Order: sequence, then C-alpha cells, then structure tokens
Amino acid sequence: MLIKRRDFLKISSLATASLMMPNFLQAMAIPEAVDKDNRILIILQLSGGNDGLNTIIPTRNDIYFRERQTIAIKDSLKLTDEAGINSNLSYFKELFDQGEMAVLNNVGYPNPDKSHFRSMDIWQSASKSEEFLETGWVGRYLDEACYKCDHPTQALEVDDMLSLAMKGKEQKAFAFKDPKRLFQTSQEKYFKTLVDAHHHEDETVDYLYQTMGSTLNNAGYIFEKSKAKASTVIYPNSQLGKDFKNIASLINSDINTKVYYLSVGSFDTHVNQNQKQAQLFTEINDAVKAFVQDLKGSGRFRDTLLMTFSEFGRRVAQNGSKGTDHGTANQMFFVSGGLKKKGILNALPDLEKLNEGDLIFTEDFRKVYATVLKSWLGADSNKILGWKNGIYDFV
Repeated sequence: MLIKRRDFLKISSLATASLMMPNFLQAMAIPEAVDKDNRILIILQLSGGNDGLNTIIPTRNDIYFRERQTIAIKDSLKLTDEAGINSNLSYFKELFDQGEMAVLNNVGYPNPDKSHFRSMDIWQSASKSEEFLETGWVGRYLDEACYKCDHPTQALEVDDMLSLAMKGKEQKAFAFKDPKRLFQTSQEKYFKTLVDAHHHEDETVDYLYQTMGSTLNNAGYIFEKSKAKASTVIYPNSQLGKDFKNIASLINSDINTKVYYLSVGSFDTHVNQNQKQAQLFTEINDAVKAFVQDLKGSGRFRDTLLMTFSEFGRRVAQNGSKGTDHGTANQMFFVSGGLKKKGILNALPDLEKLNEGDLIFTEDFRKVYATVLKSWLGADSNKILGWKNGIYDFV
C-alpha cells in the first residue's frame, strides 16, 4: 500500500495532536508513595510575559507609582500592609485569606533572555540561559518516574499541540483540546482503515502510523474517564473555563494522570496594558474559582497543586503606549488545600536596585521545579533537573 501525500498530511495532523513516540506505548507508573497520596500538579502558563508588578502591587512603594503614572493599580485588594492584588483577581484574594495560596516573588534565572520564544524554551526545558535542551522538565519526569501503566496518559496537555515542557527523551505526554472531539476523530473509519492496512518500512511513516494507532487506542480511554464523573459545577463559558472543567472531570475520575498543563494569554501588553490584563485576569479568576469549588466538592483540593508561571515579567517603567515592555523576574502563584506555607513567601521586588530598568531575580525557577518534583510528586529532582541547590518548604 503506497501512501499518498494527502494521506500523509492527514495522518501527520492526527499524530501531531498527541505527539507520542511509538515506545510511549510502554506502560508507566508513579512511585508507590506518591500514588498513595493521589497528588496532582496543574501548570498554568501565562503566555506572553505577564506584568507581575500590576498583579501583586507594592502599594506603599513610591517608585512604583512614580514610574507608572497612568497604569499603576490604585484599587488593589489588600493582602498585607505592603502588598495588594489586582482587583480582577478577587477570588485569589479569597484563597490568600483562607491560607490556600502562596506567592513567590522575584523568580527568574541568571542572564535572562527577553525573547518570548527563547525565554519560554528556558522555562519549559529548565535549561541554563546559554544551554539548549530538546526535552522538557515534565517530559524528563516522565522518563524518570513513569513506567508500567495501562495507558500512556500520565501527563496531559489541554491544547492541540504538545509543549516542549511535556516532551521527554523516551516518553512524551498526550495533547488534546477536547476529549469528545478527539474520540470522535479517532472513530473515523478512514483512520482505522489506514492503521489496519499499515505495512511500511520507512521509519518516518512507520512512526506516524504507530503514533496514530496509539492515539486511536487512548482517545476512548480519555473520553470515557472525562464522562465518568462529569462536573456539575457551572464553569464560565470561556476556553479556559472549558479547559479547567475537562481537567476537573478527569481528576474526579480514576484516570492515572498526575500532571496537567494548560495556557492562557497573550499577556504581551505593550499597548493599553490595564485593559488587556483586566480581561485576562477576569477569565483566569472565574475559571479558577469554579475549578477550586469543584475540587473542594469532590474532596480533591487538598491533594491538587495549581502553579502559574510566565516566561518573563515586564520593565518597571511604563512605556509611551500605556503599556510595558519585556522585562525579567516575576512572581509565581501556588494554589492548593495542602500548602505547608501560605501567603507571600519572600520580599517584594526591590525597585531601588534594578539592572538597567529591570527587576533582579532572587529566586531561581529551577528551585521551584525541584521543590514540586521532589516534595509534591516524589520524584528524583536532582536526576531530572541536575539541580542540587536545595528546595523550598511550601509544599
């Protein structure tokens, strides 16, 4: 059976949706201790470089208001005597007050890169700024910790394409946008016929066929699990709301997934920042509120950790278009019912000590990853990251 170019492109499209290597059909499992805890990690990527200074606001810092005369947030919700949170994140304020949120400030890495693509690669691969890796930190977690499970769904990304973060050397996560749509596509007779008639020796074509076969085999599993305990909570009718609802349904089932990855944005607010940021924050706020209420209702909030990150922050001074330009360090949020430490974990950004107008990082993001891997997922963070500089104690 010869493959036509048109057929090759159709197969490539379906295979790309999952981006799984053929040997990913080997089973996986989480270490026993972590499996008993039923712990889940959810990574929310704020794409485009969110402005951290207008997210957690230094309410008593004169430099902040001087450098941002038209975009400074003056109606923030009080967290501490020194800090407030953007009023469009009102539910995060509730989480903070209830001891269910932690904030780590000044997170970044040495020799920061202000390119969206390069900085995102650094964050997703957990590389040094001068180092180029072809694998992601979650993907290497899969390589190290996952084997012998019935379905290769230990990590899932709610997207049409798989991020670098989710690609390991041997194992790769599974990407999908909607469980039902993926299942319906997998049931098309055309694809099943192609898989059944597959007899190709070409390595690339063989890879595509095997990847498509794996997609067909596991699409039904994901779809069935998404229906097993469908959420009854009303979610906002945004894409992020739908994504969180899908994740909640899977968490509340007995699917084997330990890591979920999703993104929202763009936060690249060079122009009219406050309007765009308010829109995105409202979308995040409402989706996370429904999601947390869902998990609390099912008793899964204590063993679920939601972590946010963005590829960089913004410059301290506003630009001439009521926006901000690419910066460096930023904050990360951690939301869970199982935090050991809550609140603002370290000092706010020092606006008196800048590097040519940019914030100076004090916390390396790889230490955060090491903490999540070791303390939350029970994995060998040193082996996965090559990081041997300690961990935090908030989880």
